[in-house]
Amino acid sequence: MSKSTTPLMALQGSSAECPVRPADPAAAPAGVTNLPRRYFLVSAFALKRALKAEVGVLLSMLFASPLGSRRLFGLFSSEVQGITASHQALAESLSHQRKPTFLFCFKFLLVLCLFILCYAMSSNSPSWLYNDKGNLAPPYRVHPRLKVKQNEIHENIKPHPVQTAVRNTFPSSGTAHHLAYPRNYHFIMDNAEVCKNKTPFLVLMVPVAPQNVDARDAIRKTWGKENLVQGEVVFTLFMLGLAGGAHIDLEQENQQHHDLIQSNFMDTYLNLTVKTMVIMDWLATRCPTAAYAMKIDSDMFLNIDNLVIMLKMPGIPKLNYLTGMLMWNRPVVRSKASKWYVPEEMYPDPKYPTYTLGMGYVFSNDLPEKFVNISKTIKPFNIEDAYIGMCMKKLGLAPTSPPNPSQFKAYNTKYNRCEYSKIITYILGSSQELVNYWTDLKRPGPPC
Repeated sequence: MSKSTTPLMALQGSSAECPVRPADPAAAPAGVTNLPRRYFLVSAFALKRALKAEVGVLLSMLFASPLGSRRLFGLFSSEVQGITASHQALAESLSHQRKPTFLFCFKFLLVLCLFILCYAMSSNSPSWLYNDKGNLAPPYRVHPRLKVKQNEIHENIKPHPVQTAVRNTFPSSGTAHHLAYPRNYHFIMDNAEVCKNKTPFLVLMVPVAPQNVDARDAIRKTWGKENLVQGEVVFTLFMLGLAGGAHIDLEQENQQHHDLIQSNFMDTYLNLTVKTMVIMDWLATRCPTAAYAMKIDSDMFLNIDNLVIMLKMPGIPKLNYLTGMLMWNRPVVRSKASKWYVPEEMYPDPKYPTYTLGMGYVFSNDLPEKFVNISKTIKPFNIEDAYIGMCMKKLGLAPTSPPNPSQFKAYNTKYNRCEYSKIITYILGSSQELVNYWTDLKRPGPPC
């Protein structure tokens, strides 16, 4: 290396390959670039890339933790100071003749970047941080095809219907206590006069879907047609909600049979607790003089004679009485795949209180008003029979085992005339089975 060659010239090659500006600006040939200006541009570009990377990391964690944001900002500031210090040291070692104008521009650019970053961190919710759906934009780039798949995944994740019902159990505008409280609704079809003309011993309340005309007709032909049983007045009435768009001529059906009661809640499976509490409200307000009542499903075989005989037995309570097929220590179903799924937010306890199975339970008619009143304090859940059990528990009461528990039965795989002459309830598979079994049971001759 010759004495006239500078260290920088030796590092970059000959002057023909990479000309360097001489110390005298006036002696510089055309096309020769000033070293401080080139270095300034290269450094600014490097600084821009470094700032962009740091800003991406900082903004992705900005709202996760205020303390973490402050620590990251401190680290970022120290790194920027390090970049500036190293730039100054290197620039001073390369050239002692920087122009003040370039140095001022560089510092101005640095301060401007820091100012923009501080403004972004001080803003509560800058709109440019969020995507078009209102979610925090990710700090990384997402390929358009992957972005579509991510959106599809989030859109396809829908809450369980019961979880949706959870959100609807709390009071809204114009709603008292909770959405299962029966006096939030009103009757749009009623037969209140039935209990004014006669005082019934027993009222059979049948919750049924508006469109299930076959079930109602089958009951009217069988156990529902009996108005005088064992010398006692018995009424059968059907409780319906709103059909949800299906057109059914309920007015004509009610004009013919005078046995329909309809309220303005949506008639769905998840609203069975609402439906049951509306039944209780109707009994408390329209038929308080009845001695007993029974909530019985529309797919049931009911031996009405045996039921009245049981209620007339000595020792059957006339107050605070609830009986049927008793359920003890039943666990709450937490599987979302189950029909009886109940989330913890709706019912936190692992087990239900003792209750009577919802297929058919009998109660003294003083209880409906007590159920309606106590339900103000009980958060509803979608298992209606267990909810009645919770009402009993809150009242300080408990269901009673029937005199002969074997009379309340659930499913039976095979019809037997002798068997059906002894029981009170059985669950059936169809309305036609009800008609067939009832017809056979009532034919002349001993059943056994």
